[in-house]
Amino acid sequence: MKEKYGLTTPEVAKLRQEYGYNETPRIQKSFISLILKRLVGPIPYVIELALVIELILGNFIQVAFIFALLLFSAIDGAIQENRASKSIGELDTKLIAYTSVLRDDKWQKLSSRELVPSDLIHLSVGSVIPADCKIVKGVVLVNQSVITGETKAITKAKDDELYSGSTVIEGTADVVVEKTGVHSSLGKTTELVRTNEAPGRLENLLFTVVKYLAYLDVVLAVILTITALVRHTPFLSLLPFLVILFVATIPISMPSSFAVANSLEAGNLSKKGILVSGLTGIQEAGSMNVLLMDKTGTITKNEPEVDEIISLNGLDKTKLFQYALATVKPSSVSPLDLAILQKAKSDKIASVRVKKQVSFDPKLKGAKAILDNGDEIFLGSPVKSNLEDQVKIQVDKLSQQGLQVMVLAVNQEPIGLMTFKDQIKSDMPETIAALKKQGITVLMLTGDTVSTAKAIAEKVGLNNHIGTVDQALSDPLSYDGFANVYPEDKFKIVKSLQDKGYVVGMTGDGVNDAPALKKADVGIAIDTATDISKLAARIILTEPSLKGIMELVNAGHRVYQRMMTWLITKLARTAQLALLLTIGYLFTNFFPVSLNIIVFIVIFNDCVTLTLGTDRVKINHLPEAWNLKNLTKISAIYTIGWLVLGFLMLWYSVKFTNFTHAQISGILFVYLIYSAMGMILSTRTRDHFWSIKTSKSVGTVIFINLVLSSLISILWLHTAVLNVLAVFLICFVMFLILDLIKVSYYKQD
Repeated sequence: MKEKYGLTTPEVAKLRQEYGYNETPRIQKSFISLILKRLVGPIPYVIELALVIELILGNFIQVAFIFALLLFSAIDGAIQENRASKSIGELDTKLIAYTSVLRDDKWQKLSSRELVPSDLIHLSVGSVIPADCKIVKGVVLVNQSVITGETKAITKAKDDELYSGSTVIEGTADVVVEKTGVHSSLGKTTELVRTNEAPGRLENLLFTVVKYLAYLDVVLAVILTITALVRHTPFLSLLPFLVILFVATIPISMPSSFAVANSLEAGNLSKKGILVSGLTGIQEAGSMNVLLMDKTGTITKNEPEVDEIISLNGLDKTKLFQYALATVKPSSVSPLDLAILQKAKSDKIASVRVKKQVSFDPKLKGAKAILDNGDEIFLGSPVKSNLEDQVKIQVDKLSQQGLQVMVLAVNQEPIGLMTFKDQIKSDMPETIAALKKQGITVLMLTGDTVSTAKAIAEKVGLNNHIGTVDQALSDPLSYDGFANVYPEDKFKIVKSLQDKGYVVGMTGDGVNDAPALKKADVGIAIDTATDISKLAARIILTEPSLKGIMELVNAGHRVYQRMMTWLITKLARTAQLALLLTIGYLFTNFFPVSLNIIVFIVIFNDCVTLTLGTDRVKINHLPEAWNLKNLTKISAIYTIGWLVLGFLMLWYSVKFTNFTHAQISGILFVYLIYSAMGMILSTRTRDHFWSIKTSKSVGTVIFINLVLSSLISILWLHTAVLNVLAVFLICFVMFLILDLIKVSYYKQD
């Protein structure tokens, strides 16, 4: 007796009471654990080593300041991670995996969360297995590395077990759900995004900057050590200064600054239906200069309808359609299959008797069926068919109308053509025009014929210069798109463009898009994407409109500008402080700024740095470039300008006044804070500083820093009020001069 599968609604309700929904409670990290995590790693280790050295030397005041700095950074980082988690960690409530389920004797597309044990579900290529299951029909090739760690794909047949979280690589199968939720191998079925990712260009550049600043510290330390030997100065008297110098250089606030800048944009994008699974996707979007768009599902709606059936041998159209229907499984969720099923339902056409079916295979570009009489039916791309010249001309004419043409063959003999029409998304011409205006080259990829590709390209505002895959790999920007593209070709095209130095974006929805989405700098899965495509992408659109890509690009520009401010000021401020103190010591034989005050400088600078992620910025309408050479040039302008002023102040204080070391320290302290705040106000825009207001938080912190530093200088270091006021006015004049030089530099650049 044949076993009956599938549940009824009452059975599901009863099982849900017993097993609950197919989900697991979200793992919450304690605030303390988030803090402790930030006390481990290369950057914290350097600060902790400095703390230990100061403790051994008995400099308890500096120990207290360094410990406060370390703890402040760790606590703030934990706060920012919580915020980032709220911004991008809600994917399991917004990003829903769907599964084809047999309920009440009907195949339905339901959220994987709705599954209960004993449900019968259908798996196809690209499915992420939503629960622990057992195969009752079919054969599939699965990648279960997420569970076993074994990357080699494994073939699974009837009665074999499938683990939740594994991915179907080939084949189809009907499977019975056995374990769900907390009882399954993986647990959470909708957590499709892995948060561990390689650092992007921004992180790599920032760490390069930090590396060069560390080199500068080493060089200065060697110079000071040699000087100490020549002057017979005890080395231990220099050690506290060297320790503080490294503390001032290490960007302990950098991870928090990243979190603020990126999570703010991720949160805003989430509100607009754009989910961010990899923060580097936002950063790279501002630099993206090439965007590859898969035609089906991205440019078009991927809601095809059967347009026409054409006989090539005089066979009745109904018979032709029955053959085509034989290649379609009732449980299929493929758009083309659904179009055929809908046509069969509306025209009341029944399929012929089928012995075996092979679902659509991207490599074969078609689907197959073996009839009871042994005939092999193929429905697929004209590229995979041996067509006569006259038929090829007919296919070409149909393709020029923008129709997708499929060939129907019996025993490898073409007997008919089936055409499908799909609507172009209404906002595509506008979106492509906007992307071009941003300096982004848009290239269309499609498995369709050249004629179909040309017709679609013209409708969406691209030229009809369509190339081959070979041309895509050799001279891609000379074309507007590429036809007859196989799944593996998309990955090759992305890699080829990256090897040529381009920052590549890729949009897609199908199984065959997943490798390219993963490889791309900015992988964008659209709202109808398969589970595996969403897993591969860094950005997921939840709305049908692709205008979200422009929102993403603008967010990338904002992150770029905020981080550029951080980079320029970090380079300039660190070089300024290190050179002023070192050269000042060489010529005066005392440290111009007391070591305790340097810690204050670090804290004040970090406080404003942490708010830069909220700052208002002007968006550049061309792809951004992370260029260390240009970055160094603009930083040098500020470093040289402020250093000249600093040396003049030190020289004047030592040569022409009777200021004590504490008073000189007070003057240079406010000078360093005033100059740092001036650099931040100036570097945040390429135009004059007044062209755009700061955000409320940035403006507030800058004001507080100016007031507090002035009060510390006056009340603690006993600097005269008039002297502090004089330093402020002199710094303000230098700030205006450097702002004018900056604008002139950018105009010439």
